[in-house]
Amino acid sequence: MDRKKYYLDGKFIGDGSLTIIAGPCSLESLELGLRIAKFMKRICEERNLLYIFKASFDKANRTSVHAWRGPGLEKGLEQLAEIKTVANVPVLTDIHESYQAAPVGEVADVIQIPAFLCRQTDLLVAAAKTGKIINIKKAQFLAPEDMEYAAAKCREAGNDKVMFCERGTSFGYHRLVVDMPGLEIMSSLGYPVVFDATHSAQRPGGLGGASGGDYKIAFPLSRAAAAVGIDAVFAETHPNPKEALSDGPNMIPLDKMEKFLDELLAIHNARLNFTEENKN
Repeated sequence: MDRKKYYLDGKFIGDGSLTIIAGPCSLESLELGLRIAKFMKRICEERNLLYIFKASFDKANRTSVHAWRGPGLEKGLEQLAEIKTVANVPVLTDIHESYQAAPVGEVADVIQIPAFLCRQTDLLVAAAKTGKIINIKKAQFLAPEDMEYAAAKCREAGNDKVMFCERGTSFGYHRLVVDMPGLEIMSSLGYPVVFDATHSAQRPGGLGGASGGDYKIAFPLSRAAAAVGIDAVFAETHPNPKEALSDGPNMIPLDKMEKFLDELLAIHNARLNFTEENKN
């Protein structure tokens, strides 16, 4: 089966190269977003990597009803549009309601479907109708081969520009495990595969009214995913995760992102070289 690849910002996703999707969990401020976007763009350009800025305008699935959610749709899209223009980067954000798809599609280059919502037909159809690339996160309870049905809903709506994103599978309470063979299974369906490094290091609800986690786990998990073979890595990052308004424990400190990228690239390139040498 021929695998899909998508052209974005002068490079391809799904052509054997590695794409980096990174940014803060939520849009805390325009200044923070710009700082992270400019830094990540620079270090990705130095490594010839496609970079996509990621941030949420509304974290609608927070553990506690009192938790920070973000600036909201209107203000959030204003910030994303400015970050896109000033930092000159493609942007990704997630939607939780069907009505959000059209306005988000006016700004975002990639629309993300949260894991808990990957079976929501109306949401998938609305996202697909924007014509943008759709990054569908695999639910923590879903088998990797069942992601084909989520892709089919987008295709039926006239858009087959889909990516599948692994973010860990529930293993008892407050624990996630990464099904590494699942990456290969999803790849075999013909779409680019994204590995969500930082949410896979999360402990949902692990802090009582908030999610816990340990960003250090994202490093070995990502190395393993790169060895299996992935098209993109999703990683949340922040200059000071301890002060972040959401998902702080599992966000990679911004000053550790260069090390993170270099480890990924070393294994990604080694796998490509090994595959090329053993073709015959």
